[in-house]
Amino acid sequence: MTADVPDPSTAPGPAPLNAFHLQGRTALVTGARRGIGAAIAAGLAAAGADLILMARDAALEDTLEAIKENGGGQARVVTADFADPAAVEAAANEAVALADAAGRPIDILVNNAGTIRRASAADTTAADWQYVIDVNLNSTWAVTRPVGASMVRRGGGKIITIASLLSFQGGITVPAYTASKHAVAGLTKALANEWGPAGVQVNAIAPGYISTDNTTDLRADADREAAIRDRIPAGRWGRPEDLVGAAVFLASAASDYVNGHVLAVDGGWLAR
Repeated sequence: MTADVPDPSTAPGPAPLNAFHLQGRTALVTGARRGIGAAIAAGLAAAGADLILMARDAALEDTLEAIKENGGGQARVVTADFADPAAVEAAANEAVALADAAGRPIDILVNNAGTIRRASAADTTAADWQYVIDVNLNSTWAVTRPVGASMVRRGGGKIITIASLLSFQGGITVPAYTASKHAVAGLTKALANEWGPAGVQVNAIAPGYISTDNTTDLRADADREAAIRDRIPAGRWGRPEDLVGAAVFLASAASDYVNGHVLAVDGGWLAR
């Protein structure tokens, strides 16, 4: 006689798909004007989250329209120059205050803002080095510290930072970018250790080669584009929308026991 197999729908707690819902949550997404940030913002809205968008300027019409098309309401916008960490910290504090005043504090932070400058190590200027480190690392910290502190005080939250394959590899002619993305992965683990006991999960997503502004030069070089595509087991470059599922997972209750992880979404690049 075999034992009855339990029906998952009658198990205690939420049904499996309910764990991915974000109703009642507020998400702050940086670098939300286009590309990965815009796609993730729309995806979080589709899962039920309210949005606060942080961008260099307020020209976010396409992102706001995508949020509405995905069932989201009116998103709020704060602006900051990501090359100025002090300005970014002020904008982060403004976002925290806006959310708190609305009675909907920030539950989810997606650090997406980033940049790249391509040059050999010998030809990388001090100005270019500092610019990339400020945008990719120092401004990530400038947002994460105040938003994360508010999450710790409340006893919960989700922080997701967009890392890179160059959080694991060295790359070619992008020394500042590689250094910044290695640092982002390390910061993710450090904050997971410190804030995990307070109920805050801190993780990162490492995109593969995605069709965005940052990869325009690579895709314009026919030989380099083909060499990259040929190495990707999926046989294609990624699209910003390919990151949305991972972001919703890491933003939701489905990932409550995932902390300090850098999740590669790369079409299999690292497996090759």
